[in-house]
Amino acid sequence: MSATTGTDTQGLSSEARNLHWLLGNLVEEVPGARSVAVVSSDGLLLLSSDPDQQGRDSGAERPRGPRGSSADLATIVSGIASLTVGAARLMDGGNVKQTMIAMAEGSVFVMSISDGSLLGVHAAPDCDMSVVAYHMALFVGRAGHVLTPELRSELRKSMEGDR
Repeated sequence: MSATTGTDTQGLSSEARNLHWLLGNLVEEVPGARSVAVVSSDGLLLLSSDPDQQGRDSGAERPRGPRGSSADLATIVSGIASLTVGAARLMDGGNVKQTMIAMAEGSVFVMSISDGSLLGVHAAPDCDMSVVAYHMALFVGRAGHVLTPELRSELRKSMEGDR
């Protein structure tokens, strides 16, 4: 079991293991990151840092994510992306690159990945937004070219196997 992404990476392709590693680095390098999800263009969870899947003690204090569920973060990310794409069309704004929502008790960031997938981060309210955006851009730059249809299918199946 991967300590950061909560998924057993044994048996996965090197590309899938690399994405798990990149996601782990994103979580570790961003102070205040509560949860991270990669979501396919059709809203399916591909990769997650869900603390509930990390094999930690149930008594250990964990950062709060949206209801503690990676599926909830995936739904939120997909919905935000749909809304902002619609708004961009109405405004003739072009492609949506990044969306950030600041709330009293946290922030949500959504960034497009080149294949239509999305990267979502739920972070603490006191996070440094520029640090979050920078690390998200690094992830997107490194992951975007490897998210082939075959790899998305492999990641989806590995997430289904975790449930």
